[in-house]
Amino acid sequence: MLAALPVLLTGLLWSLPPTDPIIRTFRRIDREVKAHSRAYETLGQANRRMGHRLTGSDNGRRAEDFAHQLLKSYGLQVRYQPFEAESWSRQSVSLSVAPQKSDNFRDIPVVSLAHSPVSAQLRGELVDVGNGLAADFDSLKSRIAGKVVLCNVGLLDPPANAQNLHRSEKTSLAIQHGAKGIIMVNTVPGNVLLTGTASVTGSLIPIPAVCISLESGQQIREWMGTEPLLALVDMKNKSGLVSSRNIIATLKGRSDEKIVIGGHLDSWDLATGSIDNGLGSFSIMDIARTFHALHLKPYRSIEFVLFMGEEQGLLGSKAYVKQALADGSADKIKYMLNLDMTHNPAGLNTGGRRETEVFWAEIGKKMQSIDTAYHNIVTSRAGLHSDHQPFMLAGIPTAAPISRLPANVGMTYHTNLDTFDKVDKPGMVNTVRFVSMLLYGLADARELPTARQSSEQTRDFLTRQGLREQLMLGNDWPWSR
Repeated sequence: MLAALPVLLTGLLWSLPPTDPIIRTFRRIDREVKAHSRAYETLGQANRRMGHRLTGSDNGRRAEDFAHQLLKSYGLQVRYQPFEAESWSRQSVSLSVAPQKSDNFRDIPVVSLAHSPVSAQLRGELVDVGNGLAADFDSLKSRIAGKVVLCNVGLLDPPANAQNLHRSEKTSLAIQHGAKGIIMVNTVPGNVLLTGTASVTGSLIPIPAVCISLESGQQIREWMGTEPLLALVDMKNKSGLVSSRNIIATLKGRSDEKIVIGGHLDSWDLATGSIDNGLGSFSIMDIARTFHALHLKPYRSIEFVLFMGEEQGLLGSKAYVKQALADGSADKIKYMLNLDMTHNPAGLNTGGRRETEVFWAEIGKKMQSIDTAYHNIVTSRAGLHSDHQPFMLAGIPTAAPISRLPANVGMTYHTNLDTFDKVDKPGMVNTVRFVSMLLYGLADARELPTARQSSEQTRDFLTRQGLREQLMLGNDWPWSR
C-alpha cells in the first residue's frame, strides 16, 4: 500500500486543473515586491534631497531629473515630455480683521491660494457665504458685489445630498458674483493651513484668495455675529511662463495598444508632498521596476507617466492628452489608471464605467487567491480634479484604486503636515503589489469590457455622472450644452 502511494499522489496531481497563468504571474509579482520594493526608500531619499516638488521651481526640476534617472536605472526606456506652463509661487501674505467702525485690527494666520494675483492690497467688508455652494452664493447675491466672501473649503453642517465644490469653483462663483476677495476656512481641526489652486484654468485669477484655519474661521464668525467686519489682505506672489516636463517610461507589449498608468510628481511647497502625491508617483516608479525585473510582456504596452503641474491645473496631463489627440496616439490608449494619494488599495473605482465592474471583480478574485487583504471592493463614480480628468474628457476609460489611508493622514494634504513621517511602508508595499496585479490583469486581457467614447457619448456620460455644472464652472465643458 505504501509503495503505491507515490503513484496515487501522481495521479491526483495530474487530475488537478492547471494553475491560471494570470495567478502564476500574480504570485511572481507578490514575491518580487515583498522582497525588493524600493518605493518607500526612494520617496524618503527624494524628500531628503529636494523637499517639495513645486512645478516651475528648482526643486521641481530636480524632481523631474530624479525620476528620470531612477526609471532609467531600472532598465526602462524613459523620455521627457516638455510643456510650457504658467507657474505660480508665493512670496508674502498677511490678513487682518477689524470691526467696520474701528481700527482695532487682529492679525490672522493665513496662507495664499495659488494663482492669486502677483500683487494685491485689499480692504473690504466680510460676507459669510457658508459652504460656498452655488445655492449659498445665490441666496446672498445682492450683498456680495464689492465685498470679501468667507466660505468653507469643505462642508460643515451641509444640507442633505449636498455635493461639495472644489476651491477653484468656489472662487469662480465669487468672481462671477462680483466679490473682490475670498477667504476660505479649512475644515480640518488643529490650526491647519491649507494651500492649493484657486484657479479653474491654471491662469492667474483677478482677486486675492487665501485660506485660514478652522479655528480662525470660528473666531471670525463669532465676531461677525455681533458687528460687521472689515478684512485687509496684503499679498505678493510670483508668476511667469516656465518649461516643465512629464516623465514617461515605456514597457513594450505584444501589440500597439497601450495602457497609461499615471500620477502627479509635483507637490505644493508648504511641506514635502509625501502623501500628495509621493504615495502615488513613487509607487508607479516601483511598479515599473517590478514589471521590468520580472521581464513581463503583457498583451498591451504600458506607459508609466509622472505628470508635473497637476496641482496648478492638471497642466501635465492636459499636455499629454493634447499631444496624443494631435498625433493620433489617443486611439491606442485603451485605459488610464490614476494613482493620486493611493495607499494600501482595498478595491477599484471604475470611474463611472459600470460595464467594467464584472471585469475588475474577476481580476480582484484572482488577486484574493494571493492575498485576501485586497478586499475586492468595486465602485463606480466619476470625479474631477486629478490627472484622469483630461483622459476622461477625451472619452478614454479611467479607473483608480480605492485607498485606505491611515487615520487622519488624508487631511494633511496641501498643508505643512504633509511630511515623510506620515508615510506607512507596509501600505506602500501593498500599493505596489496590488496595483501591479491590477495593471497586469488589465494590460494582458485580450478583450476589454469597454472602449473609448465618442464626443457625444462622453458628453452624455459626464451629464449622467452629475459633472456638467462643475466642468462648466471650470471652463472645461467643450460642448455647447
